[in-house]
Amino acid sequence: METGISSTDGGNKDLLRNTLKADTGLYEAEDFEKKYTYDGDDLGAYRTPEATVFKVWAPTAKSVTLNLYESGDPSADDGTGTYDMSRDGSGVWSVRADKDLAGVYYTYTADFGDFANEACDPYARAVGVNGKRAMVIDLDATDPEGWEDDFNPNAGKNPTDAVIYELHIRDLSADLSSGIKNTGKFIGLTETGTVNSGGIPTGLDHIADMGITHLQLTPVYDYATVDESKPDAPQYNWGYDPLNYNVPEGSYSTDASDGAVRVREFKQMVRAVHSRGISVVMDVVYNHTYGTDYCFNMLVPGYFHRPGSNGSECGNDVASERPMVRKFIVDSLVYWAKEYHIDGFRFDLVGLIDVETIRQARAELDRIDPSIILYGEGWDMKTITVRKDVPLAVQKNVGRIGNFAMFNDTLRDAVKGSMFDEDQTGYINGNYEMKKILSDCVAGKTEWSSLPYQQINYVSCHDNRTLWDEITVMNPDMSFEDRVRKNLLAAAIVFTSQGIPFIFAGEEFLRSKENADGTLNENSYNAPDSVNSIKWDDLSKKEYADVCEYYKGLIAFRKAHPALRRMESAEDLYDFSVRTKRSVTACRIAPCAGEPSDGIFVIYNASDTEEKIKLPKGKWRICVKGNRAGCESLDEVSDSVTAERMSATVLVKSGV
Repeated sequence: METGISSTDGGNKDLLRNTLKADTGLYEAEDFEKKYTYDGDDLGAYRTPEATVFKVWAPTAKSVTLNLYESGDPSADDGTGTYDMSRDGSGVWSVRADKDLAGVYYTYTADFGDFANEACDPYARAVGVNGKRAMVIDLDATDPEGWEDDFNPNAGKNPTDAVIYELHIRDLSADLSSGIKNTGKFIGLTETGTVNSGGIPTGLDHIADMGITHLQLTPVYDYATVDESKPDAPQYNWGYDPLNYNVPEGSYSTDASDGAVRVREFKQMVRAVHSRGISVVMDVVYNHTYGTDYCFNMLVPGYFHRPGSNGSECGNDVASERPMVRKFIVDSLVYWAKEYHIDGFRFDLVGLIDVETIRQARAELDRIDPSIILYGEGWDMKTITVRKDVPLAVQKNVGRIGNFAMFNDTLRDAVKGSMFDEDQTGYINGNYEMKKILSDCVAGKTEWSSLPYQQINYVSCHDNRTLWDEITVMNPDMSFEDRVRKNLLAAAIVFTSQGIPFIFAGEEFLRSKENADGTLNENSYNAPDSVNSIKWDDLSKKEYADVCEYYKGLIAFRKAHPALRRMESAEDLYDFSVRTKRSVTACRIAPCAGEPSDGIFVIYNASDTEEKIKLPKGKWRICVKGNRAGCESLDEVSDSVTAERMSATVLVKSGV
């Protein structure tokens, strides 16, 4: 049987839909919570050489049956037996099989009297093809060589020391120019020595050479809209449609039919990335699921979602404020951190999740490694919580969470303009009214936070147009050279601002998402590889390679100067008193503990003419100017410096 309507309900889908509507009078009752909130850490299937124990939370079911299968194929009629489960305390049902069932597939059937639902285990740690059946797994057997010695290579560092690089697994290798053999697979990210047609390094070698510290992977848990049974079919999705939260995505493995393969290869990928000194961040989507017939809801009808709430625009906002949903989210994060050595989590639409859930997640992850980085999209997306006055993890509430960062759309829009209105341009595109907002952001101050570690600074990500495409759309008649200048200026602002810098994979060599008809794609979530893949051969073109070298130089410069990486408020270190035109922003950054220089001077010239800027007293070394950036001195000046048009100039004073 497949996950969904079981044979016992006569196929009455209307009945099922009715059961998925939350009975708030039941679930929000104090007695229900007191009686049915479970605090154990053993939900799911756990095996030893002697026995396998299954536990599932289904407090409203009249009975629950464990179904065993030979394969993970939901269309196969290959059941091997069933077990009646016993009702334990707190709404948990359990059964013990006196044998090691590693490699055996299973589901649960919850009987509610007039209907029954068969579903995958919400706590499944391995699944078969397309995630309809869970699999009992010997996790130790999936550990790659050296796994016991694997650790977060950036453990102990501050969040503001991070440089985050966002990557989609398939984008990395889908273009023929990647030189990667395992196209679209986890292990494609383990390959070294890969080059494009011109012999330029690609893949993991390129990423490591950039100097980034954290690799953020767009969803790599098991998601719904790619058919894993057709690995050679042209399919693509970003993965913001969760199916099984605690299992790696099967289409990224070399064999989706074997539940252990995806687990093993995911760990191999993490191990390979860690070996290059890079931490791994998972993009997690706990705010909604692919549909309301999510497995948790099949076992506890309507419990997992907020009824009638559509803040996610998917029609099924997750009710994180309910105790067992909160527990599930926290348990899931802890599981990924412990079992897969994940070093950080990026929360999709975290503004739909309640503050207390994020606080508890932060506390539990701190027990594992306080340097696990957490951040998310704190947009205020209206949702209907199941209780009144539930504070949500939106930007304005970041102070209630603590060590958690929000994407800084204030800086993003100030730099390049609104993503939703082409008439609302940003500073680099000629809107100099943004100068004050930009200056505040550079100093680590927004209307929702003045703490740099709470701010993710970016101008481009997987959503909307790439930075290069956005500049092209806003400046359709501008020369290639001048569009490059704007791109470099935007990057310089990100890397010289207080906060945590973030870039989109390929941004460092002018990545574009061009459709077959020549238009630029602004929502490529299911577009083909031809649109989404990284075009590695562009690195063989000098003008693109120069941009990449500039990004590398900015990263190296930031790493060399602690004054740019303050954790606490840095407003008192910034002096914007130098008089300039509206098109020019200039500031001096005072040194702080550990800073090797006696101050940094930063100039952003967004105008089409070069500008002469007066400098504070002393001798200043130019490290960033025009299309060059790094730690080496390009020139030494005193009194004043000429800032090139549409570019950044960064100088440092001799160390004390």
